[in-house]
Amino acid sequence: MKVINSISEMRALAESARKTGRRIGLIPTMGFLHEGHLSLMRKARKECDAVVVSVFVNPAQFAPNEDFQRYPRDVEGDRKKCDSAGVEVLFMPSAADMYPKDAGVFVTVDGVSDILEGAVRPGHFRGVATVVAKLLNIVKPHAAFFGQKDFQQCVVIKRMVKGLNMDVDIIVFPTIREQDGLAMSSRNGYLNVDERRAAGSLYSALTAGEALLKSGERDPVKLKDAMRAALVKEKGMMIDYIEIADPQSLAPLVKVEARAVMLMAVRLGRTRLIDNILIQ
Repeated sequence: MKVINSISEMRALAESARKTGRRIGLIPTMGFLHEGHLSLMRKARKECDAVVVSVFVNPAQFAPNEDFQRYPRDVEGDRKKCDSAGVEVLFMPSAADMYPKDAGVFVTVDGVSDILEGAVRPGHFRGVATVVAKLLNIVKPHAAFFGQKDFQQCVVIKRMVKGLNMDVDIIVFPTIREQDGLAMSSRNGYLNVDERRAAGSLYSALTAGEALLKSGERDPVKLKDAMRAALVKEKGMMIDYIEIADPQSLAPLVKVEARAVMLMAVRLGRTRLIDNILIQ
């Protein structure tokens, strides 16, 4: 496995792979890799000839009061996990190279960036769209792989790729979960013992809403009330939002009649967690 820090070296390697007809798969990450990331690597290996994993803690998607400085990092552990998963290239650029001084260029995706996560974290998706656009431009993948846990992020990126006429497939795979249903996340390590136990209620709340829906309830208000009731049983649980939305536009539904996505975000102590279920 090659470990590359230089943008020019990454670009040259990608261009060489494309010239020889190799299909490139990219998995963008912020590191501190877990089984969710590794599952994407395994899937990418089946669909692509060369798999590139980027590890870059993107400062542009963190607000000043968020956890950029304390975000978990494990460079050597990430390297070993990528190597064991059969990754061909681990791309680890610097912030100075990714954001040249005085460049002042950002990507904004209207319509789906200022609601839900975007309302709670203003500017977050501008940072996400910008860094993903940069990575797609540098690595030149044929396909990029993401996890459903970050559902809104996937919607934003798909819309960006379509809007900018980018020649890349965005492939989203189901969320990988712990035994109690908690979605795997690098931030789960922030949780203390009591918070970790309580965190399992996110999935319990989502499945409670799903079960009520399957029983015939179509009123989003009642479905959200059921999910909220499951969450507030846990001490210290602060709810940022619970929503039932259209999976493509993320517009709130007034009645669940076809496909829908149930989304939620909560705070447990200093940790913020998100999760969702896609209703087919």
